[in-house]
Amino acid sequence: MSDLGLLQHFLGIEVYQDEYAVFICRKRYAESILKKFGMNGCKPVDIPLVVNEKLKKEYGGRLVDASMYISLVGSLFYLTATRPDLMFAASLLSRFMSKQSHLHLGAAKRVISVGYGVISCCSKKQDTVAQSSAEEDYLAAGLATQ
Repeated sequence: MSDLGLLQHFLGIEVYQDEYAVFICRKRYAESILKKFGMNGCKPVDIPLVVNEKLKKEYGGRLVDASMYISLVGSLFYLTATRPDLMFAASLLSRFMSKQSHLHLGAAKRVISVGYGVISCCSKKQDTVAQSSAEEDYLAAGLATQ
C-alpha cells in the first residue's frame, strides 16, 4: 500500500481537512450544473423556493423539454448530499416529472444557487474514540460532569 495523503476529492465531493475539522462541498459540481443549463451569470438567492408559491400539476402553461427538467431535478438530488437545505425543494419538484410546464422549470432553476443556503453543515474530528459501548458511557459521563 502507498500513502496518498489526505483525501481531497471523492465522487465529485471536494474535501478540505485540517487538524480540527473536515469540510466538504460541491462548488465545482454546482458550477457545472449552472453552465450545463445556461445559468452562468445568475444571482444566488437566499431561499430555494418562492415563499407561499403553490405548484400544481395542471398549470395550463406551455410544456418544456422533459429530459432537461428530469436532468435538472436529478442534478439537484445529487447536490443534496452536501446541501441538505435543497432536499425539500428537490423532492417537491420531483412530483412534476410527468407533466412539466415552464413554471415548474422556472422554480427548478431558482433552486440552483452557489451562494450559502439556509442550513450549513459542519463536522468535527472526535477527540477520543471509544472501543466499546461501556467505554462510551464512561466517556459521556465524564464529559457531563465537566
